[in-house]
Formats: sequence, structure tokens, C-alpha cells
Amino acid sequence: MLPDYRIVDDPYLIPKFDITVDDLESIVDELRGFHEQFNDCFLRSEPRENFFYYMVGQLSPLERKSIEPIALNIENAKVRAMQFFVSDAFWDDKKILSKYRSMVKDDMGEPDGVLIFDESGMVKKGNESAGVARQYCGNIGKVENCQVGVYVGYATRHGYCLLGSRLYVPEIWFSDEYAGRRKRCRFPADLTFKTKPQIAAELLEEIAQSGQIPFRYVVADSVYGNCPAFRNAVESIPNVAYLVGMPNITQCWLRRPITEKKEYKHGRVRKTKLILKASEKDPITFDTFAKSLNNFFWYRRKVSEGTKGPIEYEFTKRQIVLARDGLPEDDVWLIIRRTLGENPIYSYYISNAMGSTRLKTFVWLSGARWAIEQCFEEAKTELGMDHYEVRKWPGWIHHMMTCMLAHFFLWHIKVRLGEKNTSGYSVTNPDFA
Repeated sequence: MLPDYRIVDDPYLIPKFDITVDDLESIVDELRGFHEQFNDCFLRSEPRENFFYYMVGQLSPLERKSIEPIALNIENAKVRAMQFFVSDAFWDDKKILSKYRSMVKDDMGEPDGVLIFDESGMVKKGNESAGVARQYCGNIGKVENCQVGVYVGYATRHGYCLLGSRLYVPEIWFSDEYAGRRKRCRFPADLTFKTKPQIAAELLEEIAQSGQIPFRYVVADSVYGNCPAFRNAVESIPNVAYLVGMPNITQCWLRRPITEKKEYKHGRVRKTKLILKASEKDPITFDTFAKSLNNFFWYRRKVSEGTKGPIEYEFTKRQIVLARDGLPEDDVWLIIRRTLGENPIYSYYISNAMGSTRLKTFVWLSGARWAIEQCFEEAKTELGMDHYEVRKWPGWIHHMMTCMLAHFFLWHIKVRLGEKNTSGYSVTNPDFA
């Protein structure tokens, strides 16, 4: 059933990052001040300094931002010391994350913030890096030898950033054959296989339980949306709604069908199971429903401004009942988006938002994943997010953590300097009904 909370229909602009080199007059001094906030997260002065050097390298104009080029080009930095620092030195990861998220709350926190879950892959050579395997890499759109991380982003009217990351480790890595590799990569002793949606649910629960980051919405693609456990994790958080992608073959009813109990024998034991009443029709797929709709029900809406002009789609929404294993499950909104033209491409989303939620809120949320895609793009092109050469589990965790911090540091400067202009990324036109 739909939850009884109420969500304010209040779309807003997610701003663009528009800081230039000319705005960064005293970046090194400011970076020192930023790093001092994390001094008590390290036991000695050497890792504190390497923490600073590493981020200086990430923010530098170096073409390659792996450990060796950074150490060779940053004054007083040393290659071996930095290698040890990233992969083997002690970091109080939990304290660093807690301090970082408090900073995010101060600069960007809003009650109607959006959490965005997505994955990103990095192509890797060899088979010794933690979690590396032949698997689908979204960056290049095919199966390749790569590492894949699950990330959670955050977006409000004040900006966007990454809040956390977890390395996805394919199931084969937990076989006896890989025991030696797990040891060499310093996997935690209690690490077990988890699917990407399970990892995302853990990140979500961690953020919700900390109480540090305010948010009202959760957005994810069909990798996560098609997992009932992930949706249940969102629904367990009061006053939070999701908009998640779903496959086109997902089945539903337009009204809740009548079910009845049927008795059957299991050995000598008599049991009952729930079945559809004989007079009820079978569920239909999202694709079948969408392609049967009259044009009367479709609304053209601008989602964003592209380089070649406005990006527009047609949308419609309908309350439906999800089908699972041939039986009715949740009452949800189905939101359908299609491209313009003679042969439209359809995309499907579901949401547990309240019944009075307007179409523009769903249109807005459907475009909010732009923010985490920008995080990946900016961190990879500007901060060397995909330049790392570390092999161990702690090294991957620490590299991604410094990328998050460096990216947020630049956003902090933007927030501190104030608005340069009034432009922003418009995921919806707030004037339409």
C-alpha cells in the first residue's frame, strides 16, 4: 500500500559547477585549512602530509594523476611513502566520512535533497587488482576486464557531490581459487559477496542512520530499482520516496486483482497458497501498456538544455499494481518516458510517492541522475578518479575517498564565493502543471 507521508511538490534547479582558475587565488592555503579538519583521523604527521600531497596532485594540472607522477611533481612528496600511505597506512575511514558528510550538510544540506545511486567502472589490465574481473563496464558499454564501484551521490539546490563508495566484488572472488588473491589484496576477513543493490541498500541505511544528511528522494536506475530489497530499504525510511528505473518486461495490473486461497497437499501435509481468482486477467508488461496508450495521455516536457538546444521527451503517469510471480505486490506510480518521433524509445520508472504527486515532480526526478553523472565526469577528467594504479582493497577505498573530498573541496569554494550567475541545470520547468 502507499505510505501515508506527504511530499511537498517543490522542484528546484541543481546548479552547474562554474568555478574557473581565476577564482582560485589561494587554493593551496584553503586546501591546508580543509585538510586540518582531518588531522585527528591519522596517527602520525607523515600520513597527514601525504594526505595533503595526494590531494594537491589530484587538483594539479598533471596529465596523469596516479601515485608516481604525483610524488615526482609535488615538492617533498616521495613515491614509496605515498604508496604505503594510500594502501597500507592507518586511516580512520569512519571518522573521515563523518567529518566530510558534516561539511556537505553545512554547504549543501536541504530537507528535499536527492540521494542518487549508480555504478561506475574502470578498465584494468591484469587480474591482481581487488575485485577485477571481466564484467559489464558502463563507461565503455561492453564487457571488459575492470573494477566496478557502487556510489551514492547527493544533489540539492546548492550543488552536488559523492557521499560514499563501495567496491563491487564479483562472486568468483570468494571462491577457494581466489583465496590467495584476497589475502594479497587485503580483503577484510568478514567481507562476503553482495549484489550491487545490496551494497546500495547498505550505503543508504548507513547514511540514514547517521542522521547527518537530510534528503527526501532516492533515485536509481533499473539495476537497483528492479530489486525489491533495495526498494524496501527506501520504504523503511520515514518521509522518503523513490523514483527508480524498471525493465520494460516488468508486469503489472491497472487495478488490484482479486486473489483467493487454494488448498493443496504437500506430502501428507495440507497447505494453502494464494492464487488469482479465475475471472481475473493476467498482468501485462510495461511495454504493452505504454504502446497501447492514446496520444491524449502524453505530455511533452523539457528535461534539460543540451548543447544543441532543449532536450524534450513525452511523459505519462498511472497508478498500477506491480506483479511478482503472477501475484499482486505493491501499489505504485508508473512513470513512462518516450522519445519524440515516429519510433519512440520508452523508459520506465516506478515511485512510491503519494497519490497527489504531480507529473512535474517525476519529470524532475527522472533528470536528477545527471548530478551523479557529472560527479563521475568531473572526478575522472579533473581529479584522476580513474588514474589509480593501486591493487589492494584499502588502496581503492582511500583513492575514492580522496576523489570525493577533492571534488567537494572545489564545490566548497564555489559555495563560499557565492553565485557567479543565475544559470543552473534545469531538470524541469517549474511553471508547467
